[in-house]
Amino acid sequence: MNPLNIPRLVIAAPSSGAGKTTVATGLMAALSARGLAVSPHKVGPDYIDPGYHGLAAGRPGRNLDAFMCGPERIAPLFLHGAAGADVAVVEGVMGLFDGAAGRGELSSTAHVAKLLRAPVVLVVDASSQSRSVAALVHGFASWDPEVRLAGVILNRVASDRHEELLREALEEGSGIPVLGSVRRTASVATPSRHLGLIPAVERSADALRAVRDMGELVGASVDLDAVLALARSAPPLSGPAWSAAEEVTPVAGRPRIALASGAAFSFSYAENTELLAAAGAEVVPFDPLHDPALPENVAGLVIGGGFPEMYVSELSANASLRASIAELAASGAPVSAECAGLLYLGRELDGVPMCGVLETTARMTERLTLGYREAVALGDNVLAAAGTRVRGHEFHRTVCEPGAGEQPAWAWRGPAGPRTEGFASGSVHASYLHLHWAGAPQLAERLVGEAASRTLLP
Repeated sequence: MNPLNIPRLVIAAPSSGAGKTTVATGLMAALSARGLAVSPHKVGPDYIDPGYHGLAAGRPGRNLDAFMCGPERIAPLFLHGAAGADVAVVEGVMGLFDGAAGRGELSSTAHVAKLLRAPVVLVVDASSQSRSVAALVHGFASWDPEVRLAGVILNRVASDRHEELLREALEEGSGIPVLGSVRRTASVATPSRHLGLIPAVERSADALRAVRDMGELVGASVDLDAVLALARSAPPLSGPAWSAAEEVTPVAGRPRIALASGAAFSFSYAENTELLAAAGAEVVPFDPLHDPALPENVAGLVIGGGFPEMYVSELSANASLRASIAELAASGAPVSAECAGLLYLGRELDGVPMCGVLETTARMTERLTLGYREAVALGDNVLAAAGTRVRGHEFHRTVCEPGAGEQPAWAWRGPAGPRTEGFASGSVHASYLHLHWAGAPQLAERLVGEAASRTLLP
């Protein structure tokens, strides 16, 4: 297959809650069950859906975020992630045309679909309508002529008669083919909590069962041959594919960098790890819930996002690892922590002792902090040079007191005005800001360079 001509389609919806994740994940699983190599992708900064996508497809779920990575990198990142695949399924975010607030179409599902030249399948919640579905689909199909809305999957259909009415209306009023119809009585168990679905890594057997059920549901409800034909109608993309090796210059010495993983720290973009390795690091995963110490001879540490608040007692009980992390930070080895990592490095989380590397305490709140941010580094640190500008994303229900150190990690203008945030003193960089390093590969190169310059721990 021509590596630039990967069959692909985008699964979108008029709004959140229409069933995109069930349909997209189910499609990935059903197509994989046919023996096809499926490449899973997700529009936007979501970490959780790609975990289910990865289970369904048997390869890492990859994010396509035009805000954090830049529109010019979307097609290259897609080609990188989809290399060797027979078909790619891209799950959208929110409603089809909903993008970064106040920035028009930027980072919307429609924007990414256009960048990928991919046909769009609209998942419509039909539970409270019949003929009106045609007006809705017609509106979405005609809103932006550059978006090719090429199919509809009806969700939450009540009966055979309801389906008949919906199909008649769409045939008469929109001309958009119906590719499938999922009944309202069909259900798949995908439990949620305060930040969305429970990550697949935390559910193990339950997550596998849920993905299997999604695949069986979609396989029985959707015309997979029609879906494949639509995906194969996508025109070739112009290359080349994104390459971590072309984004960074490797340092000498191959420093070992520990990467927090497991159920408590499951939020990570695959490209971040690839960039660390391309910059010369040996990346060594470890699980803070179970490992009593950091891996041997590590010269740096990366702790990404996740749900430490759900495992606060277990994390605190692993006192030997907390001491090992505090020792590494005190030695001057570079430490980069995002969101969950920030909470873990503080003195306490909800009154329970954490690593004590940072002079801050964290607690859960009812308030959700969510949104894209444009940030600047105020001073030189182990992750970024002074003046470095990045685009990232905040997503949490916790607050740190204080929220910034004497040397903050970043400054940005948030919903409440300008603010400084995070900690960037000594060898530690910790912040609420999630970053996709494909949009700022120099961060990986700088961190690995800092690690290479340190004496390895015995």
